[in-house]
Amino acid sequence: MSLSVARPLVSVYSEKCEVVDKASLPLPFVFKAPIRPDLVNDVHVSMSKNARQPYCVSKEAGHQTSAESWGTGRAVARIPRVRGGGTHRSGQGAFGNMCRGGRMFAPTKLWRRWHRRVNLRQRRAAAAAAVAAAGVPALVQARGHVIEKIPELPLVVSDKVQEITKTKEAVIFLRRVKAWSDVLKVYKSQRLRPGKGKMRNRRRIQRKGPLIVYYRDQGLTKSFRNIPGVEMLNVNKMNLLKLAPGGHVGRFIIWTRSAFQRLDSLFGSWKSPSKAKKNFNLPQPKMANTDLTRLLKSDEIRKVLRAPSKRVVRTKRKLNPLTNTKAMLRLNPYAAVLKRKAILDQARRKNVRALAVAEKRGVKLPADHPAQKAEALRELRRKSLKLAAAKKPKKTVAKKTPPPPKKKTTEKAQKKAEAKKLVAKK
Repeated sequence: MSLSVARPLVSVYSEKCEVVDKASLPLPFVFKAPIRPDLVNDVHVSMSKNARQPYCVSKEAGHQTSAESWGTGRAVARIPRVRGGGTHRSGQGAFGNMCRGGRMFAPTKLWRRWHRRVNLRQRRAAAAAAVAAAGVPALVQARGHVIEKIPELPLVVSDKVQEITKTKEAVIFLRRVKAWSDVLKVYKSQRLRPGKGKMRNRRRIQRKGPLIVYYRDQGLTKSFRNIPGVEMLNVNKMNLLKLAPGGHVGRFIIWTRSAFQRLDSLFGSWKSPSKAKKNFNLPQPKMANTDLTRLLKSDEIRKVLRAPSKRVVRTKRKLNPLTNTKAMLRLNPYAAVLKRKAILDQARRKNVRALAVAEKRGVKLPADHPAQKAEALRELRRKSLKLAAAKKPKKTVAKKTPPPPKKKTTEKAQKKAEAKKLVAKK
């Protein structure tokens, strides 16, 4: 939330849901605290562990038997066995976690680390975040509260509500401020718990209703405590387990006027520390403006950023031609022909082998067998080629006259011819 946002005024409503004149209050600074669901959940998990009751099994469970191992040499496991005879129990395994009646594996102990220490500043920051989330209608609705008809959020009522002493009057008050819809949701959600919790004094479960934060109890707790889902909390004892049940922010809170006015002195602001909590200032948001897109597109940031590099450098993948067909075809386009020929040759050899095996065994292959189909197709092609050759007209080839034979010259004639050439040169 922006630091420069003015503090809006919050109306105060009477117990009859009428606006009290001249009673508007400025929104406390705590409602501008950063909402940290991660911190709230972490602190809630740790705090909820502090209410656990230690449990463990008896240290003697599984070891209340007289048992001893038989040792080696009897072709049985070395697990301790019950002594004696004459019963089913004698000779049975004992003590081990895999044995009937034995101890459990790693028995639970009382000295387990049941509780968790949570830093005080973390608890205070988580409480501030939970209160801030209670003022955001979207978060309250997302948590499942029915707040469509309430007049305002945060809902502040006059201090006369603290004087209600009858449950009947409390129900009338909740109906008038249009918060009864949230209580009806609790009534509809009442159901039996699944699992063994039914045997442990927690048979029924229900959802959470509105939380009423007051300053002085003048009969308020007794009047509201019998309404399912409604819880009460003193403003001086802000408990995160009630502000954010289950570790989820966004509880529907009804504030009394005096409790709402006390929030500034409890949590303080970013500049002035809290008056009630020692050394505590309200956590400040890391970002004044959370609109990140608008920030990145602002002129001030664009001026200092370098221009984007739009040059695309693509790396070439080195593919193995022996395993990648496209790479092989790029190097050798004839590889596709060779591959296809190899496939056809393999199929032909398979068909020939199937025909030979069938002939050897004296078995006739069915007409729809691949080998028979291939043989029939080959025979059909052979016949069609012969027929085409028979229909083709024969060309008459003109006989060429052979050249006249050359006269064979004898050795004497050659010598005479050479002698004549020598004489002519001289």
